Amino acid sequence: MKYIEKHEKTAGCVFCIAQDKTDSPENLIAFRGKNAYVILNRFPYTSGHVMVIPFRHESNLENLDPETRAEMMELASRCTTILRKVYRTESFNMGINIGEAAGAGVLGHVHIHIVPRWAGDTNFMSTTGETRVLPESLEDTYQRVHGEFLKHK
Repeated sequence: MKYIEKHEKTAGCVFCIAQDKTDSPENLIAFRGKNAYVILNRFPYTSGHVMVIPFRHESNLENLDPETRAEMMELASRCTTILRKVYRTESFNMGINIGEAAGAGVLGHVHIHIVPRWAGDTNFMSTTGETRVLPESLEDTYQRVHGEFLKHK
């Protein structure tokens, strides 16, 4: 709630701005690879909702070199391993929304969403109240996910 009440529209790409900051609960970057990084979604669908983002600002996958695309998929795989361990995740939704018509929330910087899922994880709050209830703060999620990446570099 604190973030929503104080949030102002950021000029520039939020992903490029985040990657220029020191890793912490403030920028939510849980892990940095050579060509891509893992960041928590600031407006998660569920606890543990992360994204894999290339350092290079590109609007689609085909503009990235094969090494970066491969690293993004490897990081997505590592995310599922870590999220299964930390949250006992049963399933995942993974996706890439490229372009406004596809529902991209951040236009211009391609990224992969990894959303942990559990049987029965939807409830009346999301269906009738159009709101989500998360069992932990983003800071706690950051500490848990970042800590697992540190253990398995």
